[in-house]
Amino acid sequence: MYIDGFVVPVPKAKLAAYKKLSKKASVVWKELGAIEYVEAVEDDVQPGKVTSFPQAVKRKPGEVVVFAWIIYKTKAERNRINKAVMKDPRLADMMDPKDLPFDGKRMFWGGFKPIVWE
Repeated sequence: MYIDGFVVPVPKAKLAAYKKLSKKASVVWKELGAIEYVEAVEDDVQPGKVTSFPQAVKRKPGEVVVFAWIIYKTKAERNRINKAVMKDPRLADMMDPKDLPFDGKRMFWGGFKPIVWE
């Protein structure tokens, strides 16, 4: 298995629009081969003394943190699927950086190899 993870700050006022985008994205990722697609909004997240989810995305007043992951069979499958997703016309109209319901500059992401999966 291979996992993409990402964290993004979303203005509370734009959370419904973000959820709409996420639901559409989840359909595309899964149709193209992702095993699982999950996005979760903060519920019990506090700023830390050194680091935390809010600090990592420089969360501003009126924003919430979204934590998400996508699971693939392999890293090669992830690379193939992500390439196809970026070309998929169903998402093109929602990907203009000026119209996104979040600040992509404060989003962070990466690919991960599981070390424990039980």
